[in-house]
Amino acid sequence: MTERVYNFYPGPATLPLEVLEEAQKELLNFHNTGMSVLEISHRGKDYEAVHNETESLFKELLKAPDDYRVLFMGGGASTQFALVALNFLTQGTEADYIVTGSFAQKAQEEAARIGKANIAATTKDDNFNRLPEKGEIKLSKAPVYIHMTSNNTIYGTQWQEIPTFDGIPLIADVSSDILSRPFDVSKFGLIYAGAQKNLGPAGVTLVLISPDMLAKANKNLPVIFQYGTFAKNDSLYNTPPAFAIYLINLVLKWIKRNGGLDAMAKRNQEKAGYIYDAIDNSDGFYQGHARKECRSLMNVTFRLPNEELENAFVAEAKKANLIGIKGHRSVGGMRASIYNAMPMEGCKCLAELMKDFAKKNG
Repeated sequence: MTERVYNFYPGPATLPLEVLEEAQKELLNFHNTGMSVLEISHRGKDYEAVHNETESLFKELLKAPDDYRVLFMGGGASTQFALVALNFLTQGTEADYIVTGSFAQKAQEEAARIGKANIAATTKDDNFNRLPEKGEIKLSKAPVYIHMTSNNTIYGTQWQEIPTFDGIPLIADVSSDILSRPFDVSKFGLIYAGAQKNLGPAGVTLVLISPDMLAKANKNLPVIFQYGTFAKNDSLYNTPPAFAIYLINLVLKWIKRNGGLDAMAKRNQEKAGYIYDAIDNSDGFYQGHARKECRSLMNVTFRLPNEELENAFVAEAKKANLIGIKGHRSVGGMRASIYNAMPMEGCKCLAELMKDFAKKNG
């Protein structure tokens, strides 16, 4: 068997090893059913127990209000860009978007196909290396919601404090930092997250929605596009992505066993600290893309002095079993995605490589 590597890809991303091992153990015979979880009926009691427990665990870890609903949906966060607008940006209304990166921009552009989607703030002129300050956010007269993206996987920025706006529902794409730290979900009318970064495998998107937002959602859409359809039918209106939900269930249990979101936050601070220290103590050999006050704990982005050295660094990393650190083409350089499941040792190994490489090439 090939040795497992440290996987720094931004998504699909690394999963906890013990989760993979548990899934492997149960793959052929799930809970003594004589069937794989890939085969059992989504209407049967064995799968239903997993489905319901996953919703309960997710709300428990987030300390979500009791009346909020968890929806299991397909199509990734990109589908939510459209569904949010279809459900809430009805004729004669407008919404405001805070554009802090590529995915935030795509969300605004998709909404603009459906209705009036204003850009309330953007840091595009700074190549998305920072987040807007509260005073830069210019809201329209009566937005039906404000949309933001909590963590920017490509540019490596993350909101350290969630802005609040009195009386206006806040909607957020939290795909890449969900469950990485505690945050007050009651501030939000709706959050959504593609699973493949910090929750589980690709194939399912989790939506957490308040009863107020459910009541406001457009009921004149095809039923499969209505949030209310999924809430009313416990996300079982059609066949759900059962295996992906099962794996999220295992990941949620792993987070709970390991101390919940407070422990995840402490661990993530320490993990990111190793890499950011290597950047900051390199005498300028490494240059971080994100401003220090906006740095992400999930995606660390940085450049080397030139592309030749960057290519050499990627090659050296691969030799050390550090995979997936090449940055997105719109930023260049390096990107280390260090979600909850990235082991501490992986971040230490990367930091050591960075120090050694800078000594040899600086």
